Amino acid sequence: MAGLLEGIMVLEVANWVAAPSACAMLADLGAEVVKIEHPETGDPVRAVNVTAHGVVPHVEGLNTTTELLNRGKRSLGINLDHPSGQEVVRRLAARADVMVTNLLPQRQERYRLRYEDVSPMNPRLIYVVLTGYGTEGRERDRAGFDYAAFWARSGIMGSLGEEGEPPVQQRPGMGDQTTSLALVAAIGLALYERERSGRGQRIDCSLLHTGLWVIGPDVVAALRQRQAMRRHSRQAAGNPLFNFYQAQDGKWLQLVMIQSERFWPGFCRALDLGHLIADPRFDSHAHRMQHHRALIALLERQFATRTRQAWGQRLDRERCLWAPVQTLDEVIDDPQAHANSYFATVQHPARGAYQLVNMPMRFQRTPAGIQGPAPELGQHTELTLLDLGYTWEDIATLKAQGAII
Repeated sequence: MAGLLEGIMVLEVANWVAAPSACAMLADLGAEVVKIEHPETGDPVRAVNVTAHGVVPHVEGLNTTTELLNRGKRSLGINLDHPSGQEVVRRLAARADVMVTNLLPQRQERYRLRYEDVSPMNPRLIYVVLTGYGTEGRERDRAGFDYAAFWARSGIMGSLGEEGEPPVQQRPGMGDQTTSLALVAAIGLALYERERSGRGQRIDCSLLHTGLWVIGPDVVAALRQRQAMRRHSRQAAGNPLFNFYQAQDGKWLQLVMIQSERFWPGFCRALDLGHLIADPRFDSHAHRMQHHRALIALLERQFATRTRQAWGQRLDRERCLWAPVQTLDEVIDDPQAHANSYFATVQHPARGAYQLVNMPMRFQRTPAGIQGPAPELGQHTELTLLDLGYTWEDIATLKAQGAII
């Protein structure tokens, strides 16, 4: 069955995580994605990998991070510092439907790959720029990883953690992967609009802007009140039914009963605390907020008397809203995730079978799927240049010049 984006060519002049992740999803949807990489080092993400010990140098074997972010693409090893390499990319841009780049504005100009450089030869081109901090202002050329621009600069990091304690760190790629969804949405909308107007356009996204959007409720509250949001402390949660607790087996439960009046009687029954339903200290949301510290302490003692599984069964019987705070070894065996095919098995020609996360959207009539493993560095350089009209002699010359791999 044809993919949703079959016939669409995407030119990726980007590295690391956010933009490549977006292009990986476009490949899942059937687009032909041509990735430009440095002919010697490749995308820097090839040199690192995420393991149980964090982000570490990649030495050998399957690089799961590279596979996640670059599955189903074609790789060209092109030296953008060489004029002939730049010309190859411009010729590809003339054919592309979409060009995605995270080159800083000054590098776009240096390589003559700005929207103004490539759009005259392809007025239908949708040109997508991802930056850390936006394309205007003094910091337009400031490099921005998601730890910096999305997590720290946006206010997310400074709003998390227990009151009086240091802020907490994000996990690898959290902001990048979130931003990749914004990029895919923007590209899809621009392709739709092009069907009506026949014209392409430029799209700008930034990690900082995505971070502001992610905590939008806090940001608009701060805009109105002109003050920082208070950090959440589980010991001082105003609504004890919107908090997290540790069970007897050391595992945690997250309660999400924001409308506490609706759930209070059933919650008390689930915890064998029926005598608290009419307790004057806790018999209304206002009273529970007034005596929240006492109630939290009481609930902590009660949750510590049974395992998380036992409490979960009882909470489910009373239709309480909760979720297990799972660790990743639990997540990868989660039957609900597997029932919905949130993971996919891919066959690597040299490394065998491995699993990746599917893109977080499903299309019933035009289903998407991972088209194959990530390419080797420069795997498709020669074939793509031949398709562009270069001869074998031209390719040999480009290699001798150091313009391609």
